[in-house]
Amino acid sequence: MDVADLKVFEAVARHGSMNRAAAELHTVQSNVTARIRSLEREVGVPLFQRHARGVSMTPAGRRLLPYATRIAKLVADAKTAALDEGQPGGPLALGTLETTAALRLSPILSGFARRYPEVRLSLATGTTCSLITDVADGRLDGAFVAGPLDHPELCSDTIFREELVLITPRTVRTLKLLSSVPDLKTIVFRLGCSYRQRLDTLLADMGIVAATPLEFGSTDAILACVAAGVGITLLPRAVVSAAAERDGVVIHRIPPEKAHVETLFIRRRDGFVSSAMQVFLDVTRAESGPMMVAA
Repeated sequence: MDVADLKVFEAVARHGSMNRAAAELHTVQSNVTARIRSLEREVGVPLFQRHARGVSMTPAGRRLLPYATRIAKLVADAKTAALDEGQPGGPLALGTLETTAALRLSPILSGFARRYPEVRLSLATGTTCSLITDVADGRLDGAFVAGPLDHPELCSDTIFREELVLITPRTVRTLKLLSSVPDLKTIVFRLGCSYRQRLDTLLADMGIVAATPLEFGSTDAILACVAAGVGITLLPRAVVSAAAERDGVVIHRIPPEKAHVETLFIRRRDGFVSSAMQVFLDVTRAESGPMMVAA
């Protein structure tokens, strides 16, 4: 199985288009089509279904994709290892939770960029679930996610500890009032967010059934909706402390066993730890200081 064919396959799968994959790979569409057909002949099954809007993966293609991505990552790691002589440089693709980016990463990223300008750092945001998948499949070199982590292919370091709090509009002054709110809505990140899962569990333990959640992509949008009386949310205290005064929301403590959450930095166990990754981890540990639960 040719590595170059797998690289083409991964690009087509990601774009859902032979033409867009060809543009990314700086080749012509006919070459992409020929490589995909060659790969399909080798594995013995169709990997894509062709249609007017492009292509979509078959079940066989979806099963092959994680292996193709990991093989491409191993090849890239091999090249990086061969060229890495201890001077940090080159690409470093990382992911993070939206809340971690807003709350914790500014001093870390600014310090890192200042000390290691030769490293081409890119940062993507996502949910804990999506980030774990992206690191496991090799699309990201590492990511900040909410713990705990149970994944045989990943290792983790605890970087921060946060206190989660329930956020409600001013009309809900105590948690006892939640059960009397008609058509109670939760304002959350998309499915796969660990804070969303914790909020669902918290409400279930209180005997409260919430309406269909409303999904947003940023903490600012979530807090604005809570302040407007649309619903409630669960976020780290440090994220929402300023919003309590600025936006007029109410912060409620929850039981400690449900409130405390660790932010982990994860990476593949078998991944090459480049000089760029090593100094990023060193800067992160130095800038984050002693791990403390937000008060």
